[in-house]
Amino acid sequence: MFPVAHAETAGVDVPLVLALAAAGVASAVLTGAALTAFLRRRSRPYLLVALALGTLLARSVVAGASMGGLLAADVHHVLEHGLDVVMAGLVIAAVWYARSVADDPAGGDGA
Repeated sequence: MFPVAHAETAGVDVPLVLALAAAGVASAVLTGAALTAFLRRRSRPYLLVALALGTLLARSVVAGASMGGLLAADVHHVLEHGLDVVMAGLVIAAVWYARSVADDPAGGDGA
């Protein structure tokens, strides 16, 4: 297995740390906004989208843990790709569920 380049660096890669910090802050803001929208709407599609955006925050945490030496390169790689799959599944589920509710003559959420 090939090592992940940024997981194996000996020193601090300042541009990478800054990019990771920016990604972490942005994903936290997005996740917070999505959770706020969910709390206002209280519908399943909003929850699914909030969870999908939460995977972006989880990816930043995984990358930070890897840079800090808490995760091995192969574990980091598998976790990030696993989070990609979870995010895609949550977005697809949100769209599918929203479409099924839109097709319902009653138009109710059912949640």
